Amino acid sequence: MSKYLLIESRDPFDSNDVANYYDLASNLAAAGNQVTLFLVQNGVLAARSGVKVNGVDVVAASGVEVLADEFSLRERGIAGDKLSKSVNAAPLDVVVDHLANGSKAIWH
Repeated sequence: MSKYLLIESRDPFDSNDVANYYDLASNLAAAGNQVTLFLVQNGVLAARSGVKVNGVDVVAASGVEVLADEFSLRERGIAGDKLSKSVNAAPLDVVVDHLANGSKAIWH
């Protein structure tokens, strides 16, 4: 089993290829890997609760841990209580921790 950290910075409502990245995360988890999807910059827009078609909920249901960067959330005015139940706010330090623990990282 490998550990993966996938970092998503793109807005899924503006970039069509984000869905492919979510699929990659789900497929890696389905193959028995430990996967974390870390949303940063405009990627956190998908973390809001009430989004009609929320790919992060599907990703989380596949066994992927979904985190949203606290700074990016604050910069976009998204309060922690407005996040989808499948997403947790986290500091950017999480990225460093994952890298230090041997996770393979991919930034999109």
